[in-house]
Amino acid sequence: MAKKTLVLGEVRDGALRNVSFEAISAAKTVADGGEVVGLLIGDSVKDLANEMIFYGADRVVVVENEKLKQYTSDGFSQAVMAVIDAENPEGLIFGHTAMGKDLSPKIASKLDSGLISDAIAVEQTGENLVFTRPIYSGKAFEKKIVTDGIVFATIRPNNIDPLEKDEAKTGEVSSLSVEIKDLRTVIQEVVRKASEGVDLSEAKVVVAGGRGVKSEEGFEPLKELADVLGGAVGASRGACDAEYCDYSLQIGQTGKVVTPDLYIACGISGAIQHLAGMSNSKVIVAINKDPEANIFNVADYGIVGDLFDVVPLLIEEFKKLKVNA
Repeated sequence: MAKKTLVLGEVRDGALRNVSFEAISAAKTVADGGEVVGLLIGDSVKDLANEMIFYGADRVVVVENEKLKQYTSDGFSQAVMAVIDAENPEGLIFGHTAMGKDLSPKIASKLDSGLISDAIAVEQTGENLVFTRPIYSGKAFEKKIVTDGIVFATIRPNNIDPLEKDEAKTGEVSSLSVEIKDLRTVIQEVVRKASEGVDLSEAKVVVAGGRGVKSEEGFEPLKELADVLGGAVGASRGACDAEYCDYSLQIGQTGKVVTPDLYIACGISGAIQHLAGMSNSKVIVAINKDPEANIFNVADYGIVGDLFDVVPLLIEEFKKLKVNA
C-alpha cells in the first residue's frame, strides 16, 4: 500500500547534509510508490528545496521563521508537528544525527507512535516493510517491522545510497506559516570546536589516530593524509583523554559512530568501545607497531609498523596516484 512519507531535510552551514538525500532514498522504499514529501525548516532555506526534488522528493514543504535560524527541539518540533497536521503522512524519515536523535523521540511522543532508530537498511519483503538496525554496539543486528500506526524511523548516515541526482526533475515547493511560541531555549551563539572540512559523520574516508599518535603534533600527518584522500580526521577516546585533540573528533561507543568506505586506524589498539563506533566501515586499514593489537582482528588490511614511517609513505603514494589520474 502506497504511503505518503515525510522526509526532514537537515541543513548545516547553508547546505543540505548528505543524509537528507539518503533519507529520501529510504522514504521511497517506505512510500512504496506513494508520495515523498521533503520538509525544510529554518530561517532562509527555501532555495535548497529544489535540491531535495533533484534527489527524489516529489514536492517540498518549507517552514521559515527567524526563530528557527538555529536548531532547538522546541522550535523545530512545533514546525514538524504543524506540517504533520497539514499533510497527515503515513511515514516519517529523519537522519540519525545529533538533531535527528534529539528531535525524533519528541515527535514520536507527541504522535503516540513507535520509533525505529539508527536503521542501516530498509526493504520491502512481501507485505512487510523491514528495517535493519545494529544492536549490542554493532555485534549483532535486528530486523523490525511496523505492524500498526505511522512508520517512523531514523537512518544512520552513510548506509543507504541516495538516488541518482536528476536536475531535470521538477516538483512543487510550498510554504507553511507556523507561529513559533513559548521557546524555552534560545541560541545566542554557536562556537565550533570541530575542525573545518569534511563532516566526520558523513565522510567517505576517515583517518583516525589513537594514543600511538603521541601528541597533538602527531595528528598533523593524519590531517595531511585525510586531506589528500578528501576525508576527515577522527580519534579514539584515548587520544582525546590525552588531550591530543578535541572530543568532537572522538569515535566510539561514547563518541560518534561512523561508517565510511575507508577507515584508516593509526596507532589505535582496538578497544571494544572504539570498535563499536567504526567496525561497520566498508574497508578498514590498521597501522600499529604491535602485531597483537586487537584492531587487526577487525581490519581488512593490516600494516605492522610505526605510523610515523607508514603514513608519510601513504601520503606520497596517494599524491602520485592523484597526479597520474
